[in-house]
Amino acid sequence: MKHFRNNPLIDESFRGENHFLVSAIQRTIITGMTMLVCCGWTVFLCLSVQAYENLALHKPAWQSSNLLTNSGAERAVDGQYTNLSFSGGQCAVSGPGLTTDAEQTAEWRVDLGGVRSIHHIVIRHVTGNRVLDENNFYTTWFMGFSVHISNTTNKEDGVLCFRDTNYTSATIPNPVNITCPYHGRYVIYYNNRTHAPYPEGYSNDAWIRLCEVEVYGCPSLGFYGKNCSLECPQNCQDGYCDSVEGTCIDCKSGYIGPRCNQECPVGFYGKNCVKNCSLTCIVPGSCDKVTGQCLGGCQAGWTGDICEKECSLGLYGANCLMNCSLTCGHPGKCDRVTGHCNGGCQHGWTGVKCEEGKRQAGQGSVVNKLTPKIIYIKHAHLSIQFLKK
Repeated sequence: MKHFRNNPLIDESFRGENHFLVSAIQRTIITGMTMLVCCGWTVFLCLSVQAYENLALHKPAWQSSNLLTNSGAERAVDGQYTNLSFSGGQCAVSGPGLTTDAEQTAEWRVDLGGVRSIHHIVIRHVTGNRVLDENNFYTTWFMGFSVHISNTTNKEDGVLCFRDTNYTSATIPNPVNITCPYHGRYVIYYNNRTHAPYPEGYSNDAWIRLCEVEVYGCPSLGFYGKNCSLECPQNCQDGYCDSVEGTCIDCKSGYIGPRCNQECPVGFYGKNCVKNCSLTCIVPGSCDKVTGQCLGGCQAGWTGDICEKECSLGLYGANCLMNCSLTCGHPGKCDRVTGHCNGGCQHGWTGVKCEEGKRQAGQGSVVNKLTPKIIYIKHAHLSIQFLKK
């Protein structure tokens, strides 16, 4: 109410004349809707506030086997769990049937339809509609279960969210509430009985007995916090951040730090800033933090985005933009850095780049810096015309 009382848009005269409207404004501010009144117009501004949602509700689900026709995997995400009996039609149940032997492993999973930001998972097991304690034989099938978050249907590709190593028949809760601040597409429930002897209170078989699995998280990527109202840092990879703390799961290229707000140090670039900028950049070790592209181009003799390629035959200089002289002893072959001709010059040419023409005149030779204009063959004799510089 303090915000309302100090609102400069609503003066005391307005309050007195519009008591009921003011009361309505007070209520809407509390409930997340703001009403502004100006010049006879009434405007409602709805404040968008998200909250953790059950991301698994009515999503596609799968389990390793079915015991009854009305106990498929989808029963654990149908939103119904008033009947916690394995045959009540509201629970996912696996296990041996008429043609199926006892199972040593049991797996159930739900497809969230895409990578989602998960905060916590609530699991309701079958109880037979009785208290789940040491006197309830259903507890033996739940002991040792684990929960995984993965971007594929293979739990080994993801992260282990929870594994029971401490529950007993007397202490296992129902529901089980697991904090699991990860990103993933598939939530996988798994149990096994593969390494006998088993701990006290464990069944000999692994069965699915799930009445409901609720996966709570932010419905939209890029948000975190209790109400999913805070935006993830802008340099988080793909907008993924911890659903509680807002720390980035991973950083975009060129950034490091828990919130990815630190640029790569000088001389480094790329993912996690582990790549070194090229020493053949025009300024050694100076490059773009993201791509590694050299700033200002390459040193003489090098080319490529990160100056990783030597000049091709016939080219030299910075960024390999200069052509080797055709008057080199081996035409077009020169030092890729300086452009100095390899193998000397052709007859009649001199200079480190064979750029100076040599012409005989009378008793001596007169050297002029000349530029070839035309090279042609006439009557089997090579003639070269020059233009004076």
